[in-house]
Amino acid sequence: MNDCLFCKIIRGEIPSHKIYEDNTFLVILDIFAATKGHALILPKRHATNLYELNEGESAELIPLAKKIAEKISNTLNPDGLNILQNNGKAAGQEVFHYHMHIIPRYNDDGIKFLKSAPQTPQDVLEKLAKELKT
Repeated sequence: MNDCLFCKIIRGEIPSHKIYEDNTFLVILDIFAATKGHALILPKRHATNLYELNEGESAELIPLAKKIAEKISNTLNPDGLNILQNNGKAAGQEVFHYHMHIIPRYNDDGIKFLKSAPQTPQDVLEKLAKELKT
């Protein structure tokens, strides 16, 4: 896509700090890093969200995320690590080109992604599980 920020980065029209590249994916450091070492995994083919990744991209994604997470962990020695990605504006997606965040976490880094929610009643969970069962 011509106006997609991440497509422009992939095409080399916008500079980035690459930490990995193969035929399918590019991994860059996030310029709006939540913490030191925050990286983004980008498929080279434009896909708006998780649902638009093809089977090959999907199959390669988790092994690549593991590889990048291990490299970050072994190099920066964080206290933990988040792997996340958002699908749709309501979920927090801001750039509509699929991307996965690899975010090293450090004790007392002040970053909060999840808010506590009240416990869901068992009968509600049971009903929902039946509806979602595949």
